[in-house]
Amino acid sequence: MVFRLPPAVLLTLSALFWGGNFVVGRWAHSDIPPLNLTFARWLVAALILTPFIAREMWALRDILRRHFALLFVLALMGMAMFHSFIYIALGTTEAINAAFVLAAMPVVIPVVSKIMGDERLSVRQAIGILVSFIGVGVIVSRGDLGVLLNMSFTPGDLWVLAAVVAWSVYSVLVRRKPKELPSLVMIGACMWIAVVILAPFYAWERIAVGGFALTPSSLLVIAYLALFASIAAFVCWNAGVHRMGANKAGLFIHLIPLFASIFSIIFLGESLKSYHFIGIVPILVGISLTTTAKALPESATLEST
Repeated sequence: MVFRLPPAVLLTLSALFWGGNFVVGRWAHSDIPPLNLTFARWLVAALILTPFIAREMWALRDILRRHFALLFVLALMGMAMFHSFIYIALGTTEAINAAFVLAAMPVVIPVVSKIMGDERLSVRQAIGILVSFIGVGVIVSRGDLGVLLNMSFTPGDLWVLAAVVAWSVYSVLVRRKPKELPSLVMIGACMWIAVVILAPFYAWERIAVGGFALTPSSLLVIAYLALFASIAAFVCWNAGVHRMGANKAGLFIHLIPLFASIFSIIFLGESLKSYHFIGIVPILVGISLTTTAKALPESATLEST
């Protein structure tokens, strides 16, 4: 049973599956339009998962209805927006670059948490955020200061940054999951909500851009995304967070660029650049400062007045 695995193993498996998500998305971007890919991914994942939880979902329908607003925002941010943005980004940026920018997410989450009133932002966390964004800037600019000065980013880099914000909102809100709502039921409900949200955008993209052919390659891509990057990754992540805690679990996100880099080099022929090594150092330092910060007295926190 997957839930019997140590939480560190569960969280590492999530990072592994999501690292593969970047490579698969990059590999498929020229054949499958991004919104087609996101819609197909969640539709197939929902169809696979639903038979196992349908009876429980029906029994808990009143609870699902009561918390529909929360489920809607979780589906919108964590499933519809985040993955659509990532697949759009992979059309103009490399998988390695996207994954390294994503490594700043454990530092962005406390900022979103502060804005949404979940926790205070300490001075140490603020310093960690600043340091981490220096690393993100190095990677996004590809080590060229002129890119930053001229604000000349690739569209893909900006889409990844938007995805980071979307997932950060999801990560803060998922902590508000009702205790009486099992994790799998919540995931299944969010999947179907995401499918409904994505349906009109999928239809628009099919008309404006076109769809994709059902080839062995495209079916393999969707199968991986539905089974591993969707169901398995979310199940492992939620179980790991529940047992380890959100703050410590956030550290495992920076394993995603490691796995994505390995897969990108093996399967896509991409290569690590010097700016990746330079940029990841302040990102990891910022993560360490932020996630290990202890609660400070109110006078030492950056509170708005």
